[in-house]
Amino acid sequence: MRFKGKRVLVTGGARGIGAGIAKAFVEEGATVAINARTDASIATRCEADGIDYLRVPGEIGPREACFDVVNRAVDALGGLDVLVANAGIFNEVLFEDVTQEEFDANITVNLAGVFFCAQAAMPALKESQGNIVAIASDASIISYSGAPAYCAAKGGVTSLVRSLAVGYAAHPVRVNSVCPGNVETEMLLQSAAASGDAEGYLRQARGRAPARRMGVPREVAAAVLYLASDDAGYTTGVSLPVDGGGIAGFD
Repeated sequence: MRFKGKRVLVTGGARGIGAGIAKAFVEEGATVAINARTDASIATRCEADGIDYLRVPGEIGPREACFDVVNRAVDALGGLDVLVANAGIFNEVLFEDVTQEEFDANITVNLAGVFFCAQAAMPALKESQGNIVAIASDASIISYSGAPAYCAAKGGVTSLVRSLAVGYAAHPVRVNSVCPGNVETEMLLQSAAASGDAEGYLRQARGRAPARRMGVPREVAAAVLYLASDDAGYTTGVSLPVDGGGIAGFD
C-alpha cells in the first residue's frame, strides 16, 4: 500500500496502458481520477474494473483543455500527489506522406498534452511535493522510420522530462518517464488491423525485442508505480525503458 492516502490523475486512463496504471494505483491505496475523451468510456472502465474512479473527461492537447481537465481533477481529489501523463495517439505514416494535420495531431496530443498537463498540475504538485510520470516510448530513444511524427513528439517528451526534472528538483517535484516497447493494447491491435496483415504485424511486434514477446499493461504500470513511489525518492529526470530489451540491442 505504497500510495495509501495519495491522490493520482491518469490521463488517457480508460483503456490500454493507462487503464493498467490506474488500477495498479488503486490496488496500492491511492484515490485515482482518470481522464478520457468521453465520460462514457470512463464509465465503461469503472464497470470493467469494479472501481469507482473519479471521472474527468476531456481532450488532452490544447492548453485550455489540459488546464480544465487537471483543475477539475485537483478539485475532485482535494489536491494532487502524482500526475501520470499517459494520453497519446499513434499512427504509422511514412515521412514523405505526413500531412500538416497528422503532424500537428502528434505534437498536440503526444507532446503538448504532457507539457500543458504538467504546467497545470505543477502548483498542486509543489504543494504536495509530488511527482510526474510521463509515458514516452522506446521510439523516443531509438529510431522507427514508420512513424516519424510520433517519434518526434515522443522524443520531445523525454527531453521535456529532463528539463522539468532539473527545474523543479529543489521544490522538490520529481519528473520521470517510462518508455514502453510494444505492449499488447487496443491501440496496438488497431494498428495491426489497419496494416492489412494483422497476423504478420503482430508476429513482427512480438519478435522485435530480444524477449520475443510483447509487454502487457501491468508491466508498464509496475515501472510507473516505482518511479512515483518514495522508493524512487532520489530518482528524477530518467527515461526508463520497459521494452523486453529492445533498446539494448538485437541478437
